[in-house]
Amino acid sequence: MAEKKQKQKPKAIIAGGSIAGLSTAKALILAGWDVVVLEKQPAPPTGNPTGAGLVLDLLSQKIIQSWLHQPELLHTVTLPVGIDQKQGTDKQKKVSWILARDENSNLRSAYWADLHGLLYSTLSPEMFLWGHLYLSFCISEDKTSVKVKAKVLQTSETVEIIGDLLIAADGLRSSIRQSFLPDIKLRYAGYCAWRGVIDFSGKENSETVKGIRKAYPDLGKCLYMDLNSEGHTTLVELMYKRFNWVWYENQPEPQLKDNTATIKVSSEMIRAMHEKVKKGWVPEMARLVEETKDPFINVIYDCDPLTQIFWDKVVLVGDAAHPTTPHYARSTNMAILDAAVLGKCLDKYRGTENLNSALEEYQSIRLPITSKQVLSSRKLGRIKQGLSLPDREPFDPKKESHEDCQVLLQKSVPHFAEPPSILDSMFGST
Repeated sequence: MAEKKQKQKPKAIIAGGSIAGLSTAKALILAGWDVVVLEKQPAPPTGNPTGAGLVLDLLSQKIIQSWLHQPELLHTVTLPVGIDQKQGTDKQKKVSWILARDENSNLRSAYWADLHGLLYSTLSPEMFLWGHLYLSFCISEDKTSVKVKAKVLQTSETVEIIGDLLIAADGLRSSIRQSFLPDIKLRYAGYCAWRGVIDFSGKENSETVKGIRKAYPDLGKCLYMDLNSEGHTTLVELMYKRFNWVWYENQPEPQLKDNTATIKVSSEMIRAMHEKVKKGWVPEMARLVEETKDPFINVIYDCDPLTQIFWDKVVLVGDAAHPTTPHYARSTNMAILDAAVLGKCLDKYRGTENLNSALEEYQSIRLPITSKQVLSSRKLGRIKQGLSLPDREPFDPKKESHEDCQVLLQKSVPHFAEPPSILDSMFGST
């Protein structure tokens, strides 16, 4: 009986079934753990209700491919983005010019739901408790286990789950983080992002699509960013004939009605947005934005870097560990790297008796890097939006030197695509 107990796998409870939660589940299973994932959504998403695109850096690509039985499957849901180009735009003349260009960016673009679906396909459906809202946790008196309470939304009953580790993958407004760090507040960045994805399948020869490809000739292999003196836009093509665009607008902090950073928009708000885009950006971009169904607003937040991301039997990953602005495309990439490093640390220190050592190493590897990246992204966001900074004048694309514009490129973020040594075994000798 004792021998059977000794062989029992340790059990992790993951609060959150987004990309951070799924990545962590995969990494822990490979480390020899059993996993339960709690997610309030009633079922696996077939499409992202807020239709967002993202880009994966080379390190994230390699990590995901190491998790797949067929690594090439990643290429079935992503497009290669070898070029990262930043452009200045003249609001009056509606012309653009190159500020900085990297032709070896090694990025890949993806639609959120496609990447989520790929990760979900590698996991056993039995480990997911859909429609379960995380409520609370408590650590046992002897600190050998953690008990989590969740509400079954369909029946309103409360269930309890006991495990060896609780992993907070519950996002930007993490209630688990809040229980340890009640004084940590999110910081509004000073601007919001209008976002949209347009499906152009069957419309390849439309004036809108031909116009956008003429204005952005490397679209399909390039991440474009346009900057004027008051903000910026991004544009990238996704798999399955879709364009993803974002427009960042400086504005006072909106009043949010619930625990989300996404705002549902009215037709009046959309019309006003269309008029502003027409005034500030090239007509081809304005037409694309105008033809996009169901655009939405993300309110942009981050928070000052944390000094601790684990406590006894609880650890933070993804946006719960490091809320960040999106300007170096860090959010998803940091979450994937968090998951991989946590999995390798738990694999290195086998068994729950060494759990503290594993979590200490995870924190020591990730915290210094994510802290630098959060602060770099914060600064870059203010530069791109023409906002004030203590060490420089507001950014004006008409006045900046070529050297000064290099900071705009993805590769300028600290530790860009640098694998920590604990991941060496994932990639062999390469």
